[in-house]
Amino acid sequence: MNKILVTGGCGYIGAHTIVDLIENGFEPVSIDNNSRSSTSLLAGIKEITGVAVKNYKVDLANFDDTYAVFQENTDIKGIIHFAAYKAVGESVEQPLMYYENNLFSLINVLKCAKEFEVPHFIFSSSCTVYGSPDTIPVTEDSPIQPAESPYGATKQMGEQIVRDATQSSDFKSVLLRYFNPVGAHPSALIGELPLGKPQNLVPAITQTAVGKIKELTVFGDDYDTRDGSCVRDYVHVCDIAHAHTLALQLLMENKNAAACEVYNLGTGNGVSVLEAIHAFEKVSDVKLNYKIGPRRPGDIVAIYANNSLAKEKLKWDPKYSLDEMMATAWKWQLKLQDDEALHNNVNFQMN
Repeated sequence: MNKILVTGGCGYIGAHTIVDLIENGFEPVSIDNNSRSSTSLLAGIKEITGVAVKNYKVDLANFDDTYAVFQENTDIKGIIHFAAYKAVGESVEQPLMYYENNLFSLINVLKCAKEFEVPHFIFSSSCTVYGSPDTIPVTEDSPIQPAESPYGATKQMGEQIVRDATQSSDFKSVLLRYFNPVGAHPSALIGELPLGKPQNLVPAITQTAVGKIKELTVFGDDYDTRDGSCVRDYVHVCDIAHAHTLALQLLMENKNAAACEVYNLGTGNGVSVLEAIHAFEKVSDVKLNYKIGPRRPGDIVAIYANNSLAKEKLKWDPKYSLDEMMATAWKWQLKLQDDEALHNNVNFQMN
């Protein structure tokens, strides 16, 4: 089997991608320092696939520790690089932390990829590279506007770093610009597991629905959109995960037209924050407690994808509807609540 190194493999998208890789005959290995994740999703991966995936608890910003993982795994055939901080608001508050973590880790992984002659590299990019676009939907050729946040800037810089490294090395690469990953594995054995207060909309919705968050804030209702709230392209995490497998297969089968290729991963449908809330309320039959707050720094008004290139070249076809995205997210949240209740009950009985 082809061994694939997944950085950030204990994270939300990383864990779902590991499942997809296993289901398609790959042998994934994870690197994750668990600063924004825990190893609990590895247990879910094992329950889904029957495979116990090894995780190296390594900070990729430390070159020597990163290098040691490659020394131990000289047969790596591909790298999928997820590991990065990803909260827009936090990046505005702590920009230097984002530049240091997101760029140093990428550079160290690319150095190792070159030295150990890893032939295939997939970069986890983002629609934030488009900034605030002039026209939507955005295509891969849409102009790259100034980033609206340091997080977006790290993705713009990261893409350029990968392009330059690809030109100076023998490996081939794919940049996957995904829009707003949501939902959870249908089994509810893995899903989004934010540490602390959720930075993304859907876990904030589900935590509000179970009372973990008292009140959800919608950041602005005075944007130039159909209901005044921001518009995004929500895409199921399992669809996103499968695109990484397809991108690897594209490179391995030499079907790429260029050494570095770029693909948008979105459904092509713009959904407002309020529409997302109402979709959740419909599938869960829970009335959400939310209020309208001020705009949030770093947020753009609206963005959604033209995904025709990914459909044509990667043969990628997103399967999940918005209702299914919300339903799987809700099922995951309810399982987390059940697990927490069971844990508390066990502790109570022991005491």
